[in-house]
Amino acid sequence: MKTSYLDSAIKRFEYYKTLGDKTFSQLTEEQLFWQPSSESNSIATLVKHLWGNMLSRWTDFLTTDGEKTWRNRDAEFENDIKSREELLLKWNEGWTCFLNALHTITDEDLDREIFIRSESHTVLDAINRQLAHYSYHIGQIVYIGKLLRNEEWKTLSIPKGKSSEFNAEKANEAGRNP
Repeated sequence: MKTSYLDSAIKRFEYYKTLGDKTFSQLTEEQLFWQPSSESNSIATLVKHLWGNMLSRWTDFLTTDGEKTWRNRDAEFENDIKSREELLLKWNEGWTCFLNALHTITDEDLDREIFIRSESHTVLDAINRQLAHYSYHIGQIVYIGKLLRNEEWKTLSIPKGKSSEFNAEKANEAGRNP
């Protein structure tokens, strides 16, 4: 049976995936490949990096080092994705690998020792490491989307100036008066 920690972590990861999905849906194909400067990453490049990381870290994660010999991390920052379809295929392939791995973890696994780049981690620490890493890059994806859409951006959270309304609505849904 999963611990409340695992349930919570999976829920958070699924939320961050949804933020990416909702960002992609607001952008044109051209915007997915837009790069503000030569030192910056496009959304497509960020997706390619997340995909490579997820496959490397979470394939056979209990028995092999999370930095697989077949991974070419440097190439992840050289975008060769050609279309929205390919971008979404990589995005979903990475998330499927990762979430499937999380669903195999048991309470007993959380204290198991695994390795990433020959550095020892508990499974719990590896999950926390990825929670920070993935949310960091998804924040970049959302920020780029917001920059590109500007006034046409459909917020993914509470709209500006609407916090009180949102809080009152949530309190009402929960049966508490604000």
